[in-house]
Amino acid sequence: MRAAATSTAAALLAPRLTSSTISARFPLLRIRRSFVAMATAASSFRPEAARSPPALELPTPPLSKFKVALCQLSVTADKARNIAHARAAIEKAAAEGAKLVLLPEIWNGPYSNDSFPEYAEDIEAGGDAAPSFSMLSEAARTLQITLVGGSIAERSGKNLYNTCCVFGSDGKLKGKHRKIHLFDIDIPGKITFKESKTLTAGQTPTIVDTDVGRIGIGICYDIRFQELAMLYAARGAHLLCYPGAFNMTTGPLHWELLQRARAADNQLFVATCGPARDTSAGYVAWGHSTLVGPFGEVIATTEHEETTIIAEIDYSLIEQRRQFLPLQHQRRGDLYQLVDVQRLNSH
Repeated sequence: MRAAATSTAAALLAPRLTSSTISARFPLLRIRRSFVAMATAASSFRPEAARSPPALELPTPPLSKFKVALCQLSVTADKARNIAHARAAIEKAAAEGAKLVLLPEIWNGPYSNDSFPEYAEDIEAGGDAAPSFSMLSEAARTLQITLVGGSIAERSGKNLYNTCCVFGSDGKLKGKHRKIHLFDIDIPGKITFKESKTLTAGQTPTIVDTDVGRIGIGICYDIRFQELAMLYAARGAHLLCYPGAFNMTTGPLHWELLQRARAADNQLFVATCGPARDTSAGYVAWGHSTLVGPFGEVIATTEHEETTIIAEIDYSLIEQRRQFLPLQHQRRGDLYQLVDVQRLNSH
């Protein structure tokens, strides 16, 4: 009897182990429970289903840290001069340690519907039919760099395209991106331009594995379409490159904004390169070539004059930023989905 009474009294005097007292006494258990709750919620949100097919893992790049050069070139009506000028800028960038070099949109001639047919090259034929293309290939091979060759007008059959060629350090063509979204705009009293008068839209997103990582390619107006950048991120891109030539109306408003948005939304690097400004040209470019990091931070930029930006890319920042903001585990696949039509059809 006495032993029973003693045990009953001890039980009455002991504090009740409610969920709140357990959490207070055992903080590690509280943290574990919060992670379990988060994981349960994430599971019901189906984040992996937000991308169809599911997003690829970020591949390990051949280089985790390297220098990139953005060559903001002056462009004239003299094609031979433009080619030689670009070659000199590429050589200088490589001499300064750049492993990746990016050129502007339509760097071998004036940006105009009248000029596109005149300056267009037959890339498939090569040689004398494509002097700009041939120079880029030879420069990449000789200098042993990865070269995102801006864009030139490409002639293929009866069609003209605004085309970006990517070359490996062996000089071979790694990928060819034909501008998907044509620049057709009309801002009354400011600017009207319709690429579709002469150019044909490309049909294929372009992502390339290179010596400096996996790169998604867009050209100028392509940057406005976040779906393309999201698609590249889901395919495991480390870096998005956009040769561009924004104008004096949309440049001040949107150029940096769009770059930072594409980088922050997808938590990767974005590099852009435009031509230097020529106020006497029929189309006046904004300039402001820029490198943006995976937090949307501007790493390096410039004004409108001719120059080359040399900056460092450190891919370790991608994983770090994605740990800080684990967006890939927080998407709501139960509510929305990005469909990569090309990958889905190939499966």
